[in-house]
Amino acid sequence: MRRSCGSLPVNFLNQFFYPMTNDELEYRVLKWLQNNPNVTQRQLASELGVSLGKVNFLLKSLTQAGWVKLENFKRSDNKIGYAYLLTPAGLMEMAQITRSFLERKEVEYQQLDNEIQQLRAEVKKF
Repeated sequence: MRRSCGSLPVNFLNQFFYPMTNDELEYRVLKWLQNNPNVTQRQLASELGVSLGKVNFLLKSLTQAGWVKLENFKRSDNKIGYAYLLTPAGLMEMAQITRSFLERKEVEYQQLDNEIQQLRAEVKKF
């Protein structure tokens, strides 16, 4: 992970050097919604390091696909809020995305491990 000089948020540089694939973004959104159904779009955007518009578009897509449903609830400040609930289809899709995500991360891990071994060999030469 690259370090910031301190003037930017810690995850700011990661969005440029480690951009999420659409599958990874869907996985992370579904996981967040499963654990935090009352999260706001703004909070979700902040946690994922993506724009509010992107989160809005993705939630609409997930809703249209039938993976997520919205439920209204009253907040303590009397504003209407939404709970994002995973549907049975959403849970099944999340399981498939999780398997795919895990397989991809295992390949990335192996590639990274190989690169680390090569770098260690190079460092020993110095």
